[in-house]
Amino acid sequence: MSDATTPTPDTTGAPTPVVAGTAVAGTSIVEGEATAKRKPMPAWMKSKKIQPIISLVLLIAVWWAVTSAGLINSLYLPGPKAVWDAFIEANSCRPASEGSSRIVCGEQQYFLWQHLVVSLERIGVGMALGIVVGVLVGFILAEIGWLNRIILPYINFIRALPPLGYIGLLIVWFGIGDTTKIWLLFLAAFPPIVLATVDGINSVNRDRVNSALSLGASRPKAFLFVVFPSALPSIMNGIRLAIGFAWTTVVAAELNNGIPGIGALAYLSGTELNTPLTIACIFVIGIAALLLDWLILGITHLVTPWVGKE
Repeated sequence: MSDATTPTPDTTGAPTPVVAGTAVAGTSIVEGEATAKRKPMPAWMKSKKIQPIISLVLLIAVWWAVTSAGLINSLYLPGPKAVWDAFIEANSCRPASEGSSRIVCGEQQYFLWQHLVVSLERIGVGMALGIVVGVLVGFILAEIGWLNRIILPYINFIRALPPLGYIGLLIVWFGIGDTTKIWLLFLAAFPPIVLATVDGINSVNRDRVNSALSLGASRPKAFLFVVFPSALPSIMNGIRLAIGFAWTTVVAAELNNGIPGIGALAYLSGTELNTPLTIACIFVIGIAALLLDWLILGITHLVTPWVGKE
């Protein structure tokens, strides 16, 4: 005898009971038709490389639509064409005014790419000092406990300070030249590198170090071939974070006498209500920062090929 109950017609007009587990007539057919009509997403749209491009195209399309419709004043948000024209103008020469024979090149007497190169040079010097000093200090603090307890709170103190909080003091000490800007970028990059180095060394498996020492390795060799490689992924992550902090600091570093410099150009164009050029500078800074971040990620994978394979 079957356990399933078959509903019988009810001539009294009362609703027919449906036993749990019994399929309602037509439901599976409707679901099947809906599934058949639902087309799968094209393979090219599922690509991890294509999806960011699609999102960028959609963002530019919405931006163009909003500005073309006049929903926002062009002083506050110029259209993509105005920003592109400002970018081209900042990288070319043109008459100073209509009908003038005097030729002006770029913005603030420099091309936009020259502003970017100078800012990259400042970031490079500040980062190089931050990496060398930060990794060295990190190793020392990780190995000497009492020194760690004394110095680390001051490093956290510096990390918490906004660059604009002490740029005035650096100007008093070092003037308004590049020395102040490099010091500011160094102070932005130094703390995260120190903290990442300390964390990386403290997380090293001590059994590996002891095994190397028991097999006859000297302490310098154990440090060079066991401790340093084990801490290297954390150090590279700290360098990556430090570069991000350096980019966010570059505008503050170039507020005073920062020309040539992409941060100073972005600031001055904003004060002059040249919004298209300001947005163009923001895009250039963002794209350069992304490219630099991808470079650091590539270097990280190159120098730590064992990460994720252990």
